[in-house]
Amino acid sequence: MSKKLMTGSFVALITPFNKDGSVDFAAFRSLLKFHEDNGTSAVLIMGSTGEVSMLSPEERKKIIAECAKMKSGKMPVFFGCTGNNTESTIDYIKFAKDNGADGAIVAAPAYICAPEADIEKFFLDVADATDLPLGIYNNPPRVKSDLHWDNLIRIFKHPNYVVHKESTGRVGQVAQVLAANTGVAVMCCDSPNLGLVVPTMSLGGHGTANMTGNVAPGELATISTPWKSYAEAEGFKKAYLGLLPMLHYTYSAINPVAVKSLMKVLGMPSGDLRRPLTGLEGEALAKGVRIVQELGLDKKYGYNVKPLSAAA
Repeated sequence: MSKKLMTGSFVALITPFNKDGSVDFAAFRSLLKFHEDNGTSAVLIMGSTGEVSMLSPEERKKIIAECAKMKSGKMPVFFGCTGNNTESTIDYIKFAKDNGADGAIVAAPAYICAPEADIEKFFLDVADATDLPLGIYNNPPRVKSDLHWDNLIRIFKHPNYVVHKESTGRVGQVAQVLAANTGVAVMCCDSPNLGLVVPTMSLGGHGTANMTGNVAPGELATISTPWKSYAEAEGFKKAYLGLLPMLHYTYSAINPVAVKSLMKVLGMPSGDLRRPLTGLEGEALAKGVRIVQELGLDKKYGYNVKPLSAAA
């Protein structure tokens, strides 16, 4: 399988819920259309932003089956397919392939804190079991397993890997992977606290795999555009510095608490967080609304800002 290089803004979608706690598939359809219309290059359904660890196996498979039917062909739709072991991960990936997914993103299984050699073999075993395009999410803060660039570069020789999302704070690691020229799209988390966006894009990175694009898709598309000229670098600088208040806000609470709370008060189809997570209230939520209004996002995207008491 030849690798088609992905570029731009790869948005990790929230999972919208109905009032009764069930998955809101009509909302998923609306969100996918919203991103198609506003510059998002690809979406990930059921990443950490999608509260995937709190979905049942049955819900996960139903989300894959139903959301894959919503594809228009304008934007690749990937699904988070990490299981709690190698076999369950392969099962999710095969199910995604059979139901028409464009690709799958895989992280190391959480909690087990496996050594790097075992995690490297995990990613290779998973890739050997499918021809579905795959991505790696190196996210040690969440899963407590980390991969050195040597591991990653070896893994990326496998033809099924097409994208890499780095969520450490190691600029040197991003540089090493880019220098290896593996043919894999190198993207980074949009967290301003990790501080990877500027160096990743300046070193020739291909985009961001982000959460903030849920509320500011056009702005994330701008800062996720690979630099091919001085004009694009200048455009990046202006957009990134202007968006900093929103980036800091969406990462002011554990993902996806801030972004999903904000989406609800903006009138977007989101629903509540799944317990035990609870939404932001009071000044914490009002701050996000002020940032949206100061940046003009409410007018740009037609957000219908609800009174904070109604959003509770």
